[in-house]
Amino acid sequence: MKIVVLDGYTLNPGDLDWAPLKALGSSCVIHPRTPLDQIVEKAHDAEIVLTNKTVLAAETLDLLPKLQYIGVLATGVNVVDLQAAKERNIIVTNVPGYSTGSVAQMVFALLLEMTQHVGHHAQKVKQGDWVTCPDFSFRDYPLIELADKTLGVVGYGQIGQQVSTIARAFGMKVLIQTAHPEKYSHNPELEFTDIDRLFSESDIISLNCPLTETTENLVNTARLARVKQGALLINTGRGQLINEEAVAEALEEGYLGGYATDVLSQEPPDEENPLFAAPNCIITPHIAWATTEARQRLLSVAVANIAAFQNASPQNRVA
Repeated sequence: MKIVVLDGYTLNPGDLDWAPLKALGSSCVIHPRTPLDQIVEKAHDAEIVLTNKTVLAAETLDLLPKLQYIGVLATGVNVVDLQAAKERNIIVTNVPGYSTGSVAQMVFALLLEMTQHVGHHAQKVKQGDWVTCPDFSFRDYPLIELADKTLGVVGYGQIGQQVSTIARAFGMKVLIQTAHPEKYSHNPELEFTDIDRLFSESDIISLNCPLTETTENLVNTARLARVKQGALLINTGRGQLINEEAVAEALEEGYLGGYATDVLSQEPPDEENPLFAAPNCIITPHIAWATTEARQRLLSVAVANIAAFQNASPQNRVA
């Protein structure tokens, strides 16, 4: 079977080994990236296609008559028209859970930067501000202790659960909003609530939910009006979970104390994104998933998914 990887660079820029994947195909062609208008040209004779962010729409699938299997090199599968794949008997798989620890780690990297301002103060030292300071201790931002603060966790999948566990280790109180709190009724230590109470009572809010019709634009002007004065917001989910103009305005007005995000509504972003000019806003370039360990897990599971498909027992199937 011919395997084609449409956009392999972000997964493996050269530090991982493609050999286990190559061993599964009669041929295996790995493209670093593929523009939409080149998908058919590059994958026209492939039985197996792997994609991370390259969109496979229904009209594209119509032009790939040999295609039997799509492996999404991620957990989210919104890049594939699943209904169209199902109608064409194309199996689609994803890779769940590979980055749980890394993304939870990133939540707290962003949170600690907003509360301790480590990077900012380190840069100030290099700029000479401590050298010229009359006191032994220099700081130009208020520093915030996490103990006894309330963290609102939106979404209680694997990442939300890990974020909650880490928060408790910091001595934080945790409020959780999830679509199915009844699944966790056996654990009396967990406190579930609705989204409005979570926004009004949390000192820090972490968005760890998937992007769906229900969660798109979850954070908007009306919901931001509920937040505590100076609350902090963290987004490691998807950029479309928030209204970026509304968040930028809340930062400008000062009732939102800070926003830290690893995701934007358009990636790479437009240079006119309103968050770029907003105060107290930290933006990282979608790297929470990309630790070496997480990427290796992702590649290993993707290979295992193909092997299972070839053995007529597909795993991690989403369509």
